[in-house]
Amino acid sequence: MEELLSVNRFPIAVQPYTVRDALSRDYAGTLEKLSAIGFEGIELGPPPEGMTVSEQKELLARLNLQVVGAHASFDNLDVDFGKLIEYLHEVGGRYVAVSMKFESKEDALRKAERFNRIGKLCRDAGTTFLYHNHDWEFERYDGEYVLDLILRETDPELVKLELDTYWVAKGGEDPAAFLRKLKGRCPLLHIKDMEAGEERFFAEIGEGVLDFRAIADAAAEVGTEWLIVEQDASRRDPLDSLAISYSNLSKLDLNRKNAG
Repeated sequence: MEELLSVNRFPIAVQPYTVRDALSRDYAGTLEKLSAIGFEGIELGPPPEGMTVSEQKELLARLNLQVVGAHASFDNLDVDFGKLIEYLHEVGGRYVAVSMKFESKEDALRKAERFNRIGKLCRDAGTTFLYHNHDWEFERYDGEYVLDLILRETDPELVKLELDTYWVAKGGEDPAAFLRKLKGRCPLLHIKDMEAGEERFFAEIGEGVLDFRAIADAAAEVGTEWLIVEQDASRRDPLDSLAISYSNLSKLDLNRKNAG
């Protein structure tokens, strides 16, 4: 616990997609429960109907939840960009993340070019553009992973990653090893575990097969700023899953200065 209190430890945020149903039923109450678990940050978009951004900001301040960034629809980003940036500026968020599928190598190349354009717009607006992976980016075009193609074809100063540990493992790669390829390029890391067995279902952190101490060491080496807990689906109540993940994370040495 002493390491957890270190100023050098990784701050831990939450992606509320995990509790999307609860959030739709009781927005403020669910955020209160996330804060009570211990999370310090959250990826969050504009508030629901009936709540202003100022009211959302006041709620988050009371709960000591910092908005780290927001996920956005790639298809609608041109239309929504100004409003999203205005929102992030108001609540103090820095990151805009997107994810998508690719139909072909040519499609991936076209989208990588657009990533660069959006990344420049984000940088000019004081934010950072991130691409969030799943497992389909570990399909190959002409022998190259789609994700490696995206990394190669985009400017590292304009386009960074929000790597997801579960989906890297589901794609057949070691998350810590892949993360080490991303020095200076992975400010946010989605951490989620994987059950043993053929189904490879989502697991609470520390309940599955991934080595999160090794992942945290790699994150320290590449300059990751936040660890963000997410669990797409759960065999438990999603809030219980998040509480288990946070508790197990708090027992690990997650110091940002672990690496050599």
